[in-house]
Amino acid sequence: MTTSGPIIGTVETVIRYPVKSMLGETLDAGTRIGGRGLTGDRIYALVDATDRLVASAKNPRKWGRLLTCHAALVDEPTAEQSSPMPAARITLSDGTITRSDDDAVDDVLSRELGRPVRLIGQPPAEAHYEDVWPDVDGVAPAEFIAQTRVTTDDPSETTSRFKLALAAPPGTFFDVAPVHLLTTASLQRAGQLYESGRFAVARFRPNLVIRTPPGAVDFLENEWVSRRLRIGDRVVLQVTLRVPRCVMTTLPQGDLPSDLGILRTLANHNRVEFGRLGRWACLGVYGSVVQPGVVRPGDSVVLE
Repeated sequence: MTTSGPIIGTVETVIRYPVKSMLGETLDAGTRIGGRGLTGDRIYALVDATDRLVASAKNPRKWGRLLTCHAALVDEPTAEQSSPMPAARITLSDGTITRSDDDAVDDVLSRELGRPVRLIGQPPAEAHYEDVWPDVDGVAPAEFIAQTRVTTDDPSETTSRFKLALAAPPGTFFDVAPVHLLTTASLQRAGQLYESGRFAVARFRPNLVIRTPPGAVDFLENEWVSRRLRIGDRVVLQVTLRVPRCVMTTLPQGDLPSDLGILRTLANHNRVEFGRLGRWACLGVYGSVVQPGVVRPGDSVVLE
């Protein structure tokens, strides 16, 4: 393969999250990636049957228990937009298994989450979700938080409401963009800055974890914005944005404890400019797909 830039690492892990805000599945054989991200990623979500907001663990009081549920597709999709997509197998916190195509799935998930919900495969018109701001200075500009704040049933929370798919294809469940990348160098650097914290991949929910060479310990992705990444023989991604971080990075899941220090470390050491929107605590980058293909663990990653 002819490259037009330095090889900066290899794909270490490919991760898909079939149901928004639930834990996902590691794809050891890789998968196809196209304009809508990894095939089968965030193809289902829950919607609150009362207010029709899309359920997101970014509002932990309502939806933190989503991070105790695991979702995996029962079959690998045969194309980027298979119709219909394979069903998702959902394993609840007590080991109970349900599927997205079970007639009783809404009732099962409503009992698990303590709120009436519906599992959907297509966002409602003007779909929105809520994001609760933790007590961490510098996570986002105070002016932005004040301007987007909404009134909720818990006045002790500072909550904003955002429209889905800010920089993603319409009709998808992504908050911002369809592909999310994170390097081992960034995780290592953050861990050095907060040694008692656990900067595990699961806290950040990337699609692609890129293994960087030994000795590369820095927030490398910050410099990738507006450049392209060539992955393997075919895939080309356009890096579009750094990833602003939120309360989800601090929430307990599996054996990871609740830890505001995770987000506080990023707010203290990796706040980056978003033009007129000010400075945000970030880790990793978002991308869009220029050239689709299959991504697999072990694929080389070239910065163009």
